[in-house]
Amino acid sequence: MTYRYLDGDDGIRAQDDGDRSQFRDPGGKSALGRSSRRNPRCLPCPTCGKPDKLTPADKRNGYQCDECADRDEGRGYGMDG
Repeated sequence: MTYRYLDGDDGIRAQDDGDRSQFRDPGGKSALGRSSRRNPRCLPCPTCGKPDKLTPADKRNGYQCDECADRDEGRGYGMDG
């Protein structure tokens, strides 16, 4: 994934190039990363405690599982709004 940095009204901000292949659900809204041998989905969600929800990279980024994130953002998992 490549980033372009744009100087906006509020300073410098990142804009991705649209390649979401490194995400768990490339066409969806999830911020969770794709799992792999080096980055297995083997860790529990820090919010709900359900097992095998996060990868080590997700944990380093401070993420929670999609279900908890969607609930906190006011939408059900897999819903549009």
